[in-house]
Amino acid sequence: MTTTQLSQANLNELPVQGPEYDRSQVTAGVVHFGVGGFHRAHQALYIDKLMRQGEAMDFGIIGMGVMPSDIRMRDALKSQDFLYTLTEKTPDGQQSSRVIGSIIDYLYTPEDPANAVAVLADASIKIVSLTVTEGGYNFDHVRGEFNFDNPQVAADIADLKAGKTDELRTFYGLITAGLIARRAANTVPFTVMSCDNIQGNGEMAHRMFLSFAGAIDAELATWIDENVPFPNSMVDRITPETTDADREDLDYVDAWPVVCEDFTQWVLEDKFAAGRPAFDKVGVELVQDVVPYELMKLRLLNASHQGLCYFGYLAGHRYVHDVMADPRFAEFLLAYMEQEGTPSLRPLPGVDLDAYRHQLIARFGNAAIKDTVARLCAESSDRIPKWLLPVVRENLESGNAPVTLSAAIVASWARYAEGVDEQGRDININDRMADRLKENASGNHENILAFLRDREVFGNLVDNEEFTTAYTDALRSLHEVGSEATLDKLLAR
Repeated sequence: MTTTQLSQANLNELPVQGPEYDRSQVTAGVVHFGVGGFHRAHQALYIDKLMRQGEAMDFGIIGMGVMPSDIRMRDALKSQDFLYTLTEKTPDGQQSSRVIGSIIDYLYTPEDPANAVAVLADASIKIVSLTVTEGGYNFDHVRGEFNFDNPQVAADIADLKAGKTDELRTFYGLITAGLIARRAANTVPFTVMSCDNIQGNGEMAHRMFLSFAGAIDAELATWIDENVPFPNSMVDRITPETTDADREDLDYVDAWPVVCEDFTQWVLEDKFAAGRPAFDKVGVELVQDVVPYELMKLRLLNASHQGLCYFGYLAGHRYVHDVMADPRFAEFLLAYMEQEGTPSLRPLPGVDLDAYRHQLIARFGNAAIKDTVARLCAESSDRIPKWLLPVVRENLESGNAPVTLSAAIVASWARYAEGVDEQGRDININDRMADRLKENASGNHENILAFLRDREVFGNLVDNEEFTTAYTDALRSLHEVGSEATLDKLLAR
């Protein structure tokens, strides 16, 4: 077993291609919150590609982490000079690896919040980007308003009102403190670039930051509104969690490599205050209106992930490609996308939606990346309200499409949240609301609408007869005959 450690000094000894540029000449231009597998398989890769072309050398990435779980990533990357291996796997089993060098530092901000603010205040930082997950934006799912009851947020607001930056806890506090410093120094502000799976992610970030800043100082909020761009973006690449097997597949030691599919897409609103990398040279689609692309991805790909994961997990499948090996799942997902997801989209001239839908089915079936069903089931209370329920509400309001299959997906989540699969095995529910979800689902047999009555998650859907009828039929069927037979009944309709 090899003991060669991935590092800048050892790059020439490794059997993979390393950065083809002088990393000592790379300077910081981007701060990124949420350095996980997806960011390293996506945004960091695009910048690395540009650097290999001699571009964007002043857009090196400094990672920032605010959660205790971020320490592990910081330590892993720091131990290997912030390098890591990216392996892309095709559905036919081919793979290619390279070492990515665009990340040049990583700060765990609780160790020195004031230093993190100083980095953000530096004029060299032109972009602050975010992949903090759908639940990281701290807003109410139903009302879409900022949650001021979060104690860490409240503490950061109080500190910033008092001019203190040495104990800031959230990315809202840190980023806003950086903007306050740049405003005071009359420095061009950075652009805040959300890359999370939220409809209108830039607009959402804009609204949330204005709410946060407004609680500190109304004039600060006005300045941010007038000077700080928040471009929308659509990002896409299936990136499963790294496993020990992924590490062992390498002929050298990499503490945290990344494995992903060979497909990648990035559609980005071209709205930046202090410049941007030449993203268009490496395949990024720069557009004026991202929303139609966002809706396509969220309501077809992401919602379909929810459509397969609960049914699939209940049936006993643990890998996504095993779910998709059953033709009924592909048929169900295509039916959802064609009959309910697609009618809720905005016009997309030049996009072949039928080809896109079938491409998604092929991507889901990629056995090489070993994506887990459990990963797709995680954090459902943040995902379902953002990806699937908007489809339901729009179709109910317009009357242009049914909601039968969408309701069945919600019912499959309700059945999954009961915490036991169809083989009698316990389900580990990974969700910030796990206890509450299980308690709600525990009443499913006595009151078929028990799970749906949580208005913080579902709003007033429990009051809509068309939706509740379809939901009730699906949940009763799941209890009586199981997931696969339920899918058969739905498809027979």
